[in-house]
Amino acid sequence: MSLTNATPLEVAQAASLSSRTLAVLPNDARNEALTSIHKALSDAKEEILAANARDLETANKAVLNGELSQSVLKRLDLGRKGKWEDMLKGILDVRDLEDPMGKVTLRTLLDDGLTLERVTCPIGVLLIIFEARPEVIANIASLAIKSGNAAILKGGKESTESFVAISTVISQALDTTSVPKGSIQLLKTRDVIPSLLSLDRYIDLVIPRGSNDLVRYIKNNTRIPVLGHSDGICHVYIHDDADKDTTVKVVVDCKTDYPAACNAVETLLVHEHVLSTVLPAVAEALLAKGVSLRCDEHSKAALAAALPKHLAVLLQDVSEADWDTEYTDLILSIKTIPTTDSVSKAIDHINRHSSHHTDAILTTSEETANKFLAGVDSADVFWNASTRMADGMRFGFGTEVGISTNKIHARGPVGLEGLMVYKYLIRGNGHAAGDYFEGEGGKKWKHQRLAF
Repeated sequence: MSLTNATPLEVAQAASLSSRTLAVLPNDARNEALTSIHKALSDAKEEILAANARDLETANKAVLNGELSQSVLKRLDLGRKGKWEDMLKGILDVRDLEDPMGKVTLRTLLDDGLTLERVTCPIGVLLIIFEARPEVIANIASLAIKSGNAAILKGGKESTESFVAISTVISQALDTTSVPKGSIQLLKTRDVIPSLLSLDRYIDLVIPRGSNDLVRYIKNNTRIPVLGHSDGICHVYIHDDADKDTTVKVVVDCKTDYPAACNAVETLLVHEHVLSTVLPAVAEALLAKGVSLRCDEHSKAALAAALPKHLAVLLQDVSEADWDTEYTDLILSIKTIPTTDSVSKAIDHINRHSSHHTDAILTTSEETANKFLAGVDSADVFWNASTRMADGMRFGFGTEVGISTNKIHARGPVGLEGLMVYKYLIRGNGHAAGDYFEGEGGKKWKHQRLAF
């Protein structure tokens, strides 16, 4: 990794050149680089967390002045709830995954002595633009090196001290490895994003990690393919046969484990039959955690009757705008689903208002769950599990470059597999396309699938 003030064009050209070397670097050499990064970061923990503390001090002042949101502040904190340990573990988890490069995914005998193969290969050059989230640097560096991709990183000003400290340590670690210096670059220069987004000749994929405004800006201002998501409007539907204890546990986790995360639930859909049975226990547990509940008419009436008065007075009225709002905070909207054709109505609401990120159902019926899993058009759809499970580390990907709601290439948490494409290889012996035709003297294709 290099921490650079070079121009965007110089950075992109260096990354493109380095990507060709990295793409043919042996797996052992890439793994050794990840081992070096892990050790270097472990050894530099105190200085990196000290740098992060300086960023947090500045960010706290910005929050008090109304210049920064609480959700960004939480994402910036590298010492929060095991984030440092998860970052380091992710490096080794990625290192220990199977080599994603050069895997044959199709083999066909076209004719005697003529074989076709489809083989995985890196995308090329990744541009990652991120706000806060200093752990992104280590995540991206690990995944990029393991997958054979070069990466250019541009961080937001709120995490300047953190990313300078982390990138300096990683850069020094990579100097002792076979990974080309230009493979991982972190840009310090300000106001370079428009220039980077114009370099589609050298950059193959943009991955934004940040606010909805950032993602929308990038999608609207580049010809380079963009992998990511803007909103994280996630839903949980409580069906009429949901187990109360399971429901309370899962919903509380969905909302309160990390409210600022894009996979935290924002809307709770509740079957009419459980308004006075399951929902009050859920609401009481959420209110105890400081969650503000914005209820529709039916759910508010049911909860007002079931909850103690000191809790019932905390209930708020939901608005139509709430169904399309990502709170990233301890706020949850509640909507009642009528009895008739309830699952279809829940699916319809989700498909109209969801950001197609992560949605879940709570039910004891496999048939009902399967209808929901098939009908909801989101990257991640869960049954009796928290939406917070939508995460590359939790999926066993080691870590992730982000979560994609795209419908082509990669969807959901994007790990190594999502950073690979493929190419077709033909091995022949003087074969010519003109030899194959109908009629006398023409050759016939065999098109026989072979094992791989």
